[in-house]
Amino acid sequence: GAFAIIAGAVALSWHGQRVSFDAGALLIAGACVAWGIDNNLTRKLSSSDPVVIAMTKGLVAGAVNTGIAVALGVAMPSAGVAAAAGLLGFFAIGVSLVLFVRALRHLGAARTGAYFSLAPFIGAVIAITVLDEPLPANLAVAAALMGFGLWMHVTKRHAHTHGH
Repeated sequence: GAFAIIAGAVALSWHGQRVSFDAGALLIAGACVAWGIDNNLTRKLSSSDPVVIAMTKGLVAGAVNTGIAVALGVAMPSAGVAAAAGLLGFFAIGVSLVLFVRALRHLGAARTGAYFSLAPFIGAVIAITVLDEPLPANLAVAAALMGFGLWMHVTKRHAHTHGH
């Protein structure tokens, strides 16, 4: 399953040139590692109140990002833009994170990550069907490979018994 997902990522990003790793690739890899660490640490906290976890993570991330923006001299948004961003963040991040933490509690980090990785597929389907975005061949191949890998992860069952 993991190999199929990686093959899909290669199909999506391949442009016929030689393979190279630039700073962007390293930053993406670092973000993936950080997300994996965050998921596993959040899993350890998942028996706590998911709303408190989401609120705490949101406040810390918001404070850090706002601090970075201020340090870089970025202008503060208007009250309307800030309110709209807050409302969007509440639903797109806050509610999603509460559901993610609840899923971590009951499914574990790997299976929860697999289920939540359906989101890009849903977004791509909406973009292609509703927004009339094109469906290039490499996207179709990547979707098939990644979909197969995701299906393998989601349907995998243990052959031995133990307590979770």
